[in-house]
Amino acid sequence: MVWLKAFISGFLATLIFHQGLFAVLHAAGIVPMPAYNMGAVPPLGVPAVVSSAFFGGLWGIALWAVVRQLSPAAFWAAAIAFGAIGPTVVAMLVVFPMKGVSVTGAMWVLGMILNGFWGLGTALLMLTMGERRSRARHSEASVR
Repeated sequence: MVWLKAFISGFLATLIFHQGLFAVLHAAGIVPMPAYNMGAVPPLGVPAVVSSAFFGGLWGIALWAVVRQLSPAAFWAAAIAFGAIGPTVVAMLVVFPMKGVSVTGAMWVLGMILNGFWGLGTALLMLTMGERRSRARHSEASVR
């Protein structure tokens, strides 16, 4: 059940945190494309934002596997760093080149900011679902 919660957290963090910040950056004139892209993507023709959220869910599972055992301070730092680095490196070095998109330095910075915020959101949503707290209580009880 914890891995389903991690997927849901990553999925929702994409829609709320990643795309929410993307919308703010678009409104501020920092990024030219609007958030919540509803354009169809192959091969299934689902909206791009749904495809991104699905992959955000998969990344959420990976993020949770990395951060779930960490102390509170390390937990937050690792969630943000994992989000900033992992998905950004894959997007810039694998996904964008496969799509024929030229990658710029500004895209790296923007990707790290957006994905770091996604990592923070994923961790926060996992806490909201009670996963971290239940682990912490269990660990404290076994120490006593």
